[in-house]
Amino acid sequence: MTPPRNGEPTSPRPNISFPINRPAERGQWSPEIDRELREREASNIQFNKAPVVPRAFFPGGDRSLSAIAIRAFLLGGSAVLGFVLSALFAYNNSPLWRPPLFVAILSIFHFLEFWVTAEYNTPTAFVSAFLLTNGSHYRSAHTFAFLEALITSYFFPGWQARLNPPSFVTLGLVMVLVGQTVRSFAMAQAGTNFNHLVQSRKKIDHELVTTGLYGIFRHPSYFGFFWWGLGTQVVLGNCISFVGYAGVLWFFFKTRITHEEKHLVQFFGQDYKDYRARTRVWIPFI
Repeated sequence: MTPPRNGEPTSPRPNISFPINRPAERGQWSPEIDRELREREASNIQFNKAPVVPRAFFPGGDRSLSAIAIRAFLLGGSAVLGFVLSALFAYNNSPLWRPPLFVAILSIFHFLEFWVTAEYNTPTAFVSAFLLTNGSHYRSAHTFAFLEALITSYFFPGWQARLNPPSFVTLGLVMVLVGQTVRSFAMAQAGTNFNHLVQSRKKIDHELVTTGLYGIFRHPSYFGFFWWGLGTQVVLGNCISFVGYAGVLWFFFKTRITHEEKHLVQFFGQDYKDYRARTRVWIPFI
């Protein structure tokens, strides 16, 4: 018997002594027991008054879940649509297969930039890791390349076919595949040591990676992007864009590597100098 409370009837209440999570085994369920169990369970819940989800994950934040979902969905859709259209045009012997293939390749690249970052370098998995806003020059180069492929495929298909036979298309696809694979695996292997921006200050957990791909390529992610970029233009048969990509990418990586290695020497001293001496970038004249 439990003592009556103020204003409560003096009718007896059962004394619950069986385990809280096994009332049905005793066959003693009743509304009172049920209420008592729920009260006990509620008393064990620790309510945290702090926000459950950080503000950065809400719309407008630099880790906005909705922004990530929308971009991933659109990139996946454009990749599938690009591959399907390219296959249909090629099946019907139309030279217009090149532009949609370029869109599909670009979509895969940008999706993998974020996915690999989110999987292996989660602290830097911001919306910007998709690299969709990678500067006006970057967007202009890809826009020009797409237009060149579209114009030559539509107005000069015979000239483009002579300039870009199946062997060249195959070579370009191999370059794209190798470049993308090396870049993505390099990012995964480096983990939190990888960053899309050159770091001028050494992080506490920053380590010099010298094994795996980094034992063959001094900057495998740069190697991957350089040859991936040239490969896309070989596939498309873009003469003007190929020359432009080669010049711009070479100058960009030459400048970036020179700048970055100054900081790496400051970070790791003689260890990096020794590493630099025994490895190559595998980009011509760098």
